[in-house]
Amino acid sequence: MFSRRGIVGLAAAVVAAIALGVLAVGAWNAAQDPRGIALEAVNRFVDSPANPADSSKRTFQVQEGETTAHIADRLQSDGLIRDSRSFRWMADLKGVAADLAAGEYELSPSMKPSEILAILASGKTKSNPLVTIPEGWRAEEIAERLASRGIGTTDQFMAIVRDGSSNSPALASRPAGASLEGYLFPESYAVDSKTTPRSMADRMVAEFDQRFTPEMRQQAAALGMTINQIVILASVIEREAVIPSERPLMAGVFYNRLRAGMPLQSDPTVQYAVATADPQSHVKYGWWKRDLTEQDLQIDSPYNTYKHLGLPAGPICNPGLASLNAALHPTKTDYYYFMAKPDGSHAFAKTLAEHNANVLKYRK
Repeated sequence: MFSRRGIVGLAAAVVAAIALGVLAVGAWNAAQDPRGIALEAVNRFVDSPANPADSSKRTFQVQEGETTAHIADRLQSDGLIRDSRSFRWMADLKGVAADLAAGEYELSPSMKPSEILAILASGKTKSNPLVTIPEGWRAEEIAERLASRGIGTTDQFMAIVRDGSSNSPALASRPAGASLEGYLFPESYAVDSKTTPRSMADRMVAEFDQRFTPEMRQQAAALGMTINQIVILASVIEREAVIPSERPLMAGVFYNRLRAGMPLQSDPTVQYAVATADPQSHVKYGWWKRDLTEQDLQIDSPYNTYKHLGLPAGPICNPGLASLNAALHPTKTDYYYFMAKPDGSHAFAKTLAEHNANVLKYRK
């Protein structure tokens, strides 16, 4: 799960050729899982802003009866998305192609196509816009997104996250002094001029409380896990997985290693440890440092699962529902290892010898 030696996911940069290959895999599997592999491939490899550096607001008008194809073409010609065909495919996969509502919207080239699609499908016009929080983001990334939408400052939001206070029953199993990391549920939220960092944090935690159902809480107890432990494990799965169908199998591997007293050796936990050790590291490396060094693997942090047994000290991101369900319903397996292949899927192994063979096979 590791990019050079251990067992967990390769955080390698994805080139265009690989992206096309994964998209092809997704399309091939769409008939079996139309909201799964194919949609994940779109999100991972196509869902990039037209111009991340341009956060200027532009008014975009959707006419009554206008087709998705025409809307997508105009979005591309206006410089709001890169590719109209990918946008149409995303709309089809999400099942919202027929739901793009007429109205006047405020959009930006720095928005991801999925954000633009969510706004148009929701009908949240200029007077009632949306802010989208993707799965797998750290609290700092969310704070930056909110600040870019005029919802307080990053420092204000992070102060609330670090304070960690909440009356939500779902958060009761956290250790004393824990932050809200992991419980800021990824979703699209309607905002207005009265929205504050506090109200956003409260809404995201409330959304988690609602989505983590009584049945899910019962399943956590049946596994001998607290809600907090499930959230921690789900956060690791969220950062590891590229192919949705692999999430429960990854969960099975992690449970096997926990029971065997083996370290999880998850690269994303080290990435989080690097980030928390140096809050300005994202300026140098991005929010998640891709190329970890041997020195990084030795960092003394309770989040470093190469050095410390068991789960990391807390969630490393804010997981979505699919990863939470994977942590609650792990696949029963004899696998104890996995590593990322060039197409984003993973090679699983039962023994270290098999794993080392996979490393030689796929890391040429």
